[in-house]
Amino acid sequence: MLDPKIVRANPEDIAAQLLKKKYVFPVDAFKSLESQRRQHQIDTENLQSERNSKSKSIGKAKAAGEDIAPLLASVSNLGSQLEEAKAALLQINQQLDDILLGVPNLPTADVPEGADEEDNVEVRRWGKVAEFDFDPLDHIELGSSEQGMDFESAAKITGSRFVVLRGKIARMHRALIQFMLDTHINEHGYTEIYVPYMVNRESLLGTSQLPKFEEDLFKVPFGDRDYYLIPTAEVPVTNMVRDEIIDEAKLPLKYTAHTPCFRSEAGASGRDTRGLIRQHQFEKVEMIQMVKPEDSWQALEDMTAHAEKILQKLELPYRVIILCGGDLGFAAAKTYDIEVWLPAQDKYREISSCSNTLDFQARRMKARWRNSETGKPELLHTLNGSGLAVGRTLVALLENHQNADGSINVPLALQPYMGGITVI
Repeated sequence: MLDPKIVRANPEDIAAQLLKKKYVFPVDAFKSLESQRRQHQIDTENLQSERNSKSKSIGKAKAAGEDIAPLLASVSNLGSQLEEAKAALLQINQQLDDILLGVPNLPTADVPEGADEEDNVEVRRWGKVAEFDFDPLDHIELGSSEQGMDFESAAKITGSRFVVLRGKIARMHRALIQFMLDTHINEHGYTEIYVPYMVNRESLLGTSQLPKFEEDLFKVPFGDRDYYLIPTAEVPVTNMVRDEIIDEAKLPLKYTAHTPCFRSEAGASGRDTRGLIRQHQFEKVEMIQMVKPEDSWQALEDMTAHAEKILQKLELPYRVIILCGGDLGFAAAKTYDIEVWLPAQDKYREISSCSNTLDFQARRMKARWRNSETGKPELLHTLNGSGLAVGRTLVALLENHQNADGSINVPLALQPYMGGITVI
């Protein structure tokens, strides 16, 4: 959530910055509501002051033996007016909050202009794209030949866009998870976290999935409340600091978590629905950092490098891009996407997204740290990044390390997690 004080001070400037994200801020509606808010605030304060003053007069009049009935009636009338004024102010504030909850984070100045993914800007590449002397198969064909990917059974059990993994393919999937966690914990200094796979509405409001993206979530009604299946570990992990004030000495907080992720993909009809690229349920190893404001930009660079290290160890060629304004996520001020090379598609595809949300999520969550110099609490900066999406990593590994006979070479870094298996 943007700082309301900053929006109030110059809504036109905020609107101009948000155009980079292709978001049209309702300046006139906001200014009208803000004008009403100020007037209701003044009315409330004046009525409160007048009521307090007359309440004090009652005691003096009573001590002087005067008739206090008119004063009592006046105070009672002021009390009714005050309650009405407070209700009106509350309603206006709620309308303003509804607007602000739907406003995305401001993009930073170095975020490129652009409408969509075609306008993202490449930052760097790593690795050599493999040149095969045969026509490479896609991951579905490779998985089928190994009988490791069973989409038919998953459709029977649940529905489309789910998968059953078997045998060595299932083992490789599990091995990738453990390999990613070990790398982030042992080499990058993250603390492993195990979290619930369902969260409450407040948690999704805190990390900005609600109210805007409710249709992308799986809701689970339970008694008199609603839970939601998590779309990413970012939600439960980041919300651990909701309504907390963290000691400066404990910062930065660096967490990694493996969880399933559940997404309806409401806006992705007909897109990547074949295979593992876009599933309703998939696994991910997530990285989360909560840091002091002055440290968040270096944290973004570090987190991106941590995700890259996984791909380097797995010998998978990739490129890093910075998202343009039109492709930038709702809560993000700046995002690096990492795209891995997929031979069967002859293109790079997203496998990780690392974002700095600055204090946007922290303001919603009231997540703060105590500045040791001032003694005052300040908002944290929160960051999140995929390290990596496991299913897409499996896709990339199968396609990039395939042989002409359909077998798959297991990268050296993964072999210990596969019990020494070198080829499947």
